[in-house]
Amino acid sequence: MPESGLAEQPTGTALEGRILVIDDEEDIRESLEALLTLEGYAVDLAPNGGEGLRKLESREYDLVLLDLMMPDRSGMDVLRDIRERDRELPVFMVTAFGSIDAAVEALKCGANDFIQKPWKNEQLLVEISQVIAKRRLETENTQLKRALKQRYSFPNIVGRSDRMQRILDLVTQVAASRSTIMITGETGTGKELIAKAIHANSQRAEQMFIAVNSGSLPPELLESTLFGHVKGSFTGAIASRKGYFEIANKGTIFFDEVGTIGVETQAKLLRVIQEREFMPLGSAEVVRVDVRILAATNADLKKLVEDGRFREDLYYRLNVINIALPALRERKEDIPLLVEHFFNRYCQEDEKWLDGNGRSVLRFEPEAMQILIDHNWPGNVRELENVVQRAVVLASRPTVAANALPEDLLRAGGVRIRRDDESGGLPPDASLFEIVAEYERRIIIERLETCNWSQTEAAEGLHVPLSTLNQKIKRLNIEVRRKGDLGKADKAPAG
Repeated sequence: MPESGLAEQPTGTALEGRILVIDDEEDIRESLEALLTLEGYAVDLAPNGGEGLRKLESREYDLVLLDLMMPDRSGMDVLRDIRERDRELPVFMVTAFGSIDAAVEALKCGANDFIQKPWKNEQLLVEISQVIAKRRLETENTQLKRALKQRYSFPNIVGRSDRMQRILDLVTQVAASRSTIMITGETGTGKELIAKAIHANSQRAEQMFIAVNSGSLPPELLESTLFGHVKGSFTGAIASRKGYFEIANKGTIFFDEVGTIGVETQAKLLRVIQEREFMPLGSAEVVRVDVRILAATNADLKKLVEDGRFREDLYYRLNVINIALPALRERKEDIPLLVEHFFNRYCQEDEKWLDGNGRSVLRFEPEAMQILIDHNWPGNVRELENVVQRAVVLASRPTVAANALPEDLLRAGGVRIRRDDESGGLPPDASLFEIVAEYERRIIIERLETCNWSQTEAAEGLHVPLSTLNQKIKRLNIEVRRKGDLGKADKAPAG
């Protein structure tokens, strides 16, 4: 029988599962291939431990049959490597030299079973079938839980727009993979939130998530922070220290503004991605790690590559999957939802303006909300969050008027709202909003004066609820006078 295990395409249809056989004896490989293929399994073959590990890197398997005694590396060493990469993959150790000590050691190292040559075909097939069925059931349960978790696990990522829904769908798709991911977008679009969502929905969710702001550390300190160092490796290294890669083993490291990393550190980062190993500063020993890398940038990395400031090979290693976040001005339909989200967050933090269910009762008036929607938001979601937080701190009533918005935001939209100490008409270049507000203010003042400043009568005359009139009086900064107090000048500003 030909050595089919070295071919790219495995035999079998994989209806029952995919099995990898690692054994240095050709007769054993061919025998197991024939037996398992007839049972409906897809079978890959590897003549040694190194080839077996390479196949495990390239595709998923339901079970591994691993020979204990091989010339290049012992099956026990290969088993330890497999368990470093995957703790759940079923592994059966196979040997012609059965002993209690060997079986105990194999089970301690993570083997699921210990099979002695020659095996009984029926018994072996039953044990394989049971283990694969159990693993599939566990996998289906895990995937179901993860699907439910993914559906509802984006509490800090708010958006109903088509663009954001497509991004959340993409996050759900890529979270379970091992691929490196590049997240791009302007400052304040939420790149770190997306990175955390990917980690939270991955198989590494229970492990460390470490965020590294690449641009905030000088090159020497960044290398020590990432890779660690041994005592005496540089001035001030009074003790050995583990780096983030070692600390985050089995977890995720997120590089924020990855384009700011120096060229020398880029080379070491590339080695970690390719070889999954590194040497701490001052050490000659190699440390192996399994860390998923996520990166983010608001810079044009292709331009940095052209300028020689970023390695092209590292760029392609990092940019396996790209998630491009839209600016807030490109998804303005999400602004009301984001406002509600931030109102709830900061009202709950400050324990004020909450209803009986712990939800915020604060709202922007329609004119104020329109200003928010029309704004260009150069600082994106982060800028909007600051505006809402400010409104929570300064709010004196449940409805936040336009004149309560920051002056720079109003000026950016061409809106000028007169304050209490200002007087006179509107400027010639007044906006439509200002003109309407000023006209509304004058009508209300005239009606109040006609009714001797009785707000109830004025509301009836204007055919609006009293509560609506009161809100407009406050929003437009109309100074309400006592009845009969006609001698005071009307100095009420418009809003």
